[in-house]
Parts: sequence; structure tokens; C-alpha cells
Amino acid sequence: MRLRWTQTALAVLLTLITAGGADAEEFTINAILSLSGNGAFLAGGQKKVLELEAGGVNAQGGIGGKSIRFVFHDDQSSPQVAVQLLNEIMATHPAVVVGSSLVAMCSAMVPLLNRQLVLYCLSPGYHPPPGSFAFSSNTSTWDAQVSTVRYFRLKGQTRIATITSSDATGQDADRGIDAALAIPDNSSVKIVDREHFNLSDVSVAAQIERIRAVNPQLVLAWATGTPSATIFKGLVQAGIELPVVTTGGNQLVAQMRQFKNFLPNELYAGGGAYQRHDGLYKLDPRVETAQQTMYAALEKTDLQPDVIIGTSWDAGLIVLQALRALGTSASAEQVHSYIANLTGFPGVSGVYNFPASPERGLGVNDTVVVRWDAEHDRFVWVSKPGGDPL
Repeated sequence: MRLRWTQTALAVLLTLITAGGADAEEFTINAILSLSGNGAFLAGGQKKVLELEAGGVNAQGGIGGKSIRFVFHDDQSSPQVAVQLLNEIMATHPAVVVGSSLVAMCSAMVPLLNRQLVLYCLSPGYHPPPGSFAFSSNTSTWDAQVSTVRYFRLKGQTRIATITSSDATGQDADRGIDAALAIPDNSSVKIVDREHFNLSDVSVAAQIERIRAVNPQLVLAWATGTPSATIFKGLVQAGIELPVVTTGGNQLVAQMRQFKNFLPNELYAGGGAYQRHDGLYKLDPRVETAQQTMYAALEKTDLQPDVIIGTSWDAGLIVLQALRALGTSASAEQVHSYIANLTGFPGVSGVYNFPASPERGLGVNDTVVVRWDAEHDRFVWVSKPGGDPL
């Protein structure tokens, strides 16, 4: 199914800038987000994005004459709570649910779907099983690691030490780096030390000393939110001045401001191409148009073009577009088929092609490496899409 939807999509995007209400019968879309706990640093902004996008659709009259409203459920960053919420929601037989914000919650919920419900996970670190009724937002964390390893290899930095959290996010990182190093072009890249820590640990001094002992050229520090601060503090306190790569989940401007006193001098991350890149590189004109519209919309909010946008903006629009095309009475099977066959969707992270990149729509050539620019308070591109240095 090849869908000619570009004009419709741009109309939806453009209305986000002047979003208003629609006096119509209401249709609700459930969203399970980590509004408290470890994921709260992401979920609060994701909630705002989805509300903004629903307002844009409502400014056009809603869907089938119905006003759209997202109903938010807090999973408290707990897989057990996420499962409980999903069971309650499934009893009402909706076609689609958005969320959650973190890998562990999505991993816990997907086995319950049983082809009766579509789940659009907002964590790039979740990798849906092939053929499942789950989709995952933005570019894959594994693809981001491929582009990141390529970037540093081409710059001559091939000795990597890793320190990852022991939760699902860290386990995903370990698998992703192994997959990246298995690519023949990366045969010269070596992991010289692997360290792990628990989310509750307040110090990683012992792990940092073991990293120092192996003399790496680069540190992969993979955790999100507050646990990532534990790594950054440990590295700075130990006087280790190496480039540090972290998960794209930390591409959060507010978090970088909060951590400013103990951030590494060179902090990098890989992820989607939604960050500003004026004068550095030109993407597909459709993506550039979608991005400029999004930037204009964000100027009327307190949101920044960071990982909150990367994980929720396109995902929300894709779900809304599916319902616009199919109607609010669409079944889960219909919604899944629509998204699974969607091509040519110009989002802010790339042009989506789900048949080519199942369950996600984007691939490694939609990922870029960025560096935190403390002086200008933003993330800046340092690579072309795919990882070649700029």
C-alpha cells in the first residue's frame, strides 16, 4: 500500500502552530507514559507533544467530525504497573495505544497484544519482535550505535570502554554495540573493558578505575536520566578527559543544563536527524519542511527540539494520520496494516518507509552523531546521516 499523503501530513503539521479546539463529539486515544519515576524526564514533554498534535487535528475539525483527546496513564516507570494499565485499557477494546516512554515498560506490555491492539512504543531502545503489533519510535538505538562507531572509527578512535546500567536500557546497549562491532568495516574497533552498575548505585568509582587501567580512547556511558549523572560525575571526579558517548535518550536540553557542573568536556550521542543543522547539511526537502514547521511550532511552547521531540513527534503524527485515513472505528488489524505499509511519510527524523524498515520506518542512514555544545546550550551535528564525520 503506497499512500500519497504528503499534502495531508503537511496540513496537519502546519495547523500545530495555531492549534485550537473543535466543538465536536470526542474520541480518546490512550497513552501510557512514565510520568513519574525514572522516565519522568522524558514523559512530561512527550505528553505535551501529543496534546499539541491533537490540538492541531482538532483545529481542522478532528477526525470524522470527532474531537481528539489523548488520555494519559502513568506507569510510574514500573513494568508491573504498565502491564496492569494495559490490561485495563484492553478491556475497552481500543485499536491503538501510544507508549510507554522506556524500554522495560514496552518489553513488558508487548506480549499482551496478541494482535488485538497496536502499541506504538516511544522508546527507540525497544526492538519489536518481527510481525508483532508493536512499533517503535525514531531511529533504533542499535542503528545509532552503528553510526557512532563509524564516526569515531573514521576519526581514529577504536579502543572503547563501556559502562552500562544493568537494566533493560543497558542490556540493549550491550547488544547494540556487539552488533555494531560485528560489521566488517568495524573490525579494527575493540571493546577493551566492559563495566556495569545498578540504577541504585551512587558511585561507580571502582568501575571508572578499571576503565582508566585499560587506556581506552573513548567511553561508552549508557544509562538514561539520573543514573547517567552517576557515570558523568565518576568520570569527571576521576579526571578522565576522554570523549564520552551516551544514549540518545540523554539528548535532553533541560537535563544537560541540570548536569552542567559535571558533564564531560566532549559528550556525544547518536539518534535521529531532528536536531537543528542549518548550514551543516541538507536533508530530503520534505523532511526539511517538516522540521521547519516543527521548529516554528515549538517556539510557541517551552519544548526544545531534543529527544522528547525525537521520540514522540513523528510517532504521534503517524498514529493520528492512520486514524484520519481509516476513521475512528478502525480495528487494530487495520491500523497495524496501515502503518506497516506506510511509505513516503516525511517526519522530522526522516522519510518513513515501514516495508523497508519494519516496525520502525527509519534506518541507519537516518541517524546522526551530535555533540553537546555547552557554550550555546544545544546539541550540534558532527556527522552526516550514517556516521561519516562532517
